[in-house]
Amino acid sequence: MDRLTDTALAHHAADIERPGYDRSAVKTGVVHLGVGAFHRAHQAVWFDDALRSGDLRWGVLGASLRSADVHDQLAPQDGLYTLLVRDGDQTQARIIGAVQGVLVAPRDPGALVQALADEDVHLVTLTITEKGYKLDPVTGRLLTDDPDLAADLTSLAAPRTAPGFLTAALAIRRTRGLPPFTAISCDNIPENGKRLRAAVLALAEAHDPDLAAWIAANGAFPQTMVDRIVPATTPDDIAALSARLGVEDRAMVKTEPFRQWVIEDRFAGPRPDFAALGVQLTAEVAPWEEAKLRLLNGAHSAMAYLGGLAGIDFIHQVVARPDAVSFVEALWDEAQTTLTPPPGLDVAAYRRELMARFANPALQHRTRQIAMDGSQKLPQRLLATAAARLDAGLGIDAIALGVAAWIRWQGGVDDAGATFQVDDPLAATTAALAVGDAATQVKAFMGLRAVVPERLAGDVGFRAALTSWLEKLMTDGALAALAQF
Repeated sequence: MDRLTDTALAHHAADIERPGYDRSAVKTGVVHLGVGAFHRAHQAVWFDDALRSGDLRWGVLGASLRSADVHDQLAPQDGLYTLLVRDGDQTQARIIGAVQGVLVAPRDPGALVQALADEDVHLVTLTITEKGYKLDPVTGRLLTDDPDLAADLTSLAAPRTAPGFLTAALAIRRTRGLPPFTAISCDNIPENGKRLRAAVLALAEAHDPDLAAWIAANGAFPQTMVDRIVPATTPDDIAALSARLGVEDRAMVKTEPFRQWVIEDRFAGPRPDFAALGVQLTAEVAPWEEAKLRLLNGAHSAMAYLGGLAGIDFIHQVVARPDAVSFVEALWDEAQTTLTPPPGLDVAAYRRELMARFANPALQHRTRQIAMDGSQKLPQRLLATAAARLDAGLGIDAIALGVAAWIRWQGGVDDAGATFQVDDPLAATTAALAVGDAATQVKAFMGLRAVVPERLAGDVGFRAALTSWLEKLMTDGALAALAQF
């Protein structure tokens, strides 16, 4: 079967929504690092909206910092792919044309640096996951013992890391008399813009203090909050779409109707008319970010570990259980007390909307997909909430169960005795800690300073709650623990 291309699209699937603009006239105004499924279902769609509005400055050049998989999916398709929006038994399909191409950074680091330094590029967006920033999650300092970052600290002739690529390109832009681009982190980490700025400035300072001062004075690293559930695409998804299109689309993504992008109104140069496109520009992102991390993401992680341990494949299957719904509501009750809701956010309505999104059976959002990289996610999703509750003299029963389920997950064995691979950068370390009785494991994990802050590690009540829930999980399983809610 032919692949989806501009030519093939002209002869197939007339009922599919198409870009509707002249792709040959589009300028590349955005470089995106980490061009995975989330970017293609989120930021790229907004840039496609900008192009559809007639502003052809916002084509996207994607870049992968590791694997060539997305390049190999998109290159034979002229950068085209299908966005499937699923809601219950309803599916809408739209061809996205914003992506102009994909670079594979390890193949040609210089090409990516030059692309970032191009005068037409005004925005650089990133979805590189928490570990891509090369920052210690506790201290916020550069991970100087990371081999890729160590190489970039030595030389930026062929960068290996996201901060390295940005710093190298900004140095060229300064030399050429060009303004810096606006660098927009779209990862689910607290103060993502500040962290990205810190990484770039630290790396620039190591090479050229004058460059660091220029970036600090002229660059922009706005805080952001992004939200859209994007499950992994399966071979069955690709086969079903191919039958509908009449051509094969290996880069397709599936998602939900809901999408949200909140950006701090701080830019170094031109930008699309974000407000007209439905993006929220604000002076303060933190309250939006905190609500999303502690309500949506916190619940997602807790359900992923509990559901995964119980052998439940999908999130909608987890919330089909009344006891799981009660647990999530209890978790939200705890988290809600730690929030300072921004104007315009009705927390009660937001919670109802989240539960409906979780229950959408069309998404097929796998618990094991959400469970990935837990050591990088837990600090902001559950542990920060626990610390805030304890500081206020409040209980952390539901949060403690979520954290205990994460500890139990590190053993790589579910409640039925089936083994699985723990997909996490600290998996070897956490596997070695997940040995012995509940009290022994909790004591070991409390010493894991890369994940657990000192405030919690020394809290007797927190340890006791974790130990109690971990004993329950080890003895009776995740479903029995949920039944208590």
